[in-house]
Amino acid sequence: MNQMKVEMSKDGKQITITLDVQDPPAPSASGKTLVVASSHGNQASTATVQGKPVIVGINAYIRR
Repeated sequence: MNQMKVEMSKDGKQITITLDVQDPPAPSASGKTLVVASSHGNQASTATVQGKPVIVGINAYIRR
């Protein structure tokens, strides 16, 4: 699977996460869903809270 771009930023009390959309969606490891976008595990961001990087893991998918 190709590496997808993940961007995260914090502005006040909001964190914004931007993921590249995979087109066409790829089968998940189990094959039960099609992955539309993913961080491919937990990713540290440049956004910080209390001086520590925010770590996010996210998957966007559709059912087959």
